[in-house]
Amino acid sequence: QVQLVESGGGLVQAGGSLRLSCAASGRTFSRYGMGWFRQAPGKEREFVAAINWSGGSTYYPDSMKGRFTISRDNAKITVYLQMNSLKPEDTAVYYCAASRTGRTETDRHEYDYWGQGTQVTVSS
Repeated sequence: QVQLVESGGGLVQAGGSLRLSCAASGRTFSRYGMGWFRQAPGKEREFVAAINWSGGSTYYPDSMKGRFTISRDNAKITVYLQMNSLKPEDTAVYYCAASRTGRTETDRHEYDYWGQGTQVTVSS
């Protein structure tokens, strides 16, 4: 069992930056692939970034490449999402998720555990 708690969300102006954190519980955290997703009102949950169990592999959709960076610290059992050059369309609730596969999964159905989400609002 893994419990995930996101933090770091808030209100930021367009062009600004935020770093989200996802603190995990459980000794097996280092075995899990981790991902970030987001969901805006009235829209489906969208894949943002993923990192494999070791941190050696990451994956982003084209729309996030160059602006978002996912990383993990297995010693601190925490995953991060650094978001730069934020745009109003990045406004959403951001969720952290853990996958038993250990890989960089892009499909939300491959994730077994989810956090409660943290709100990110980007003003124009």
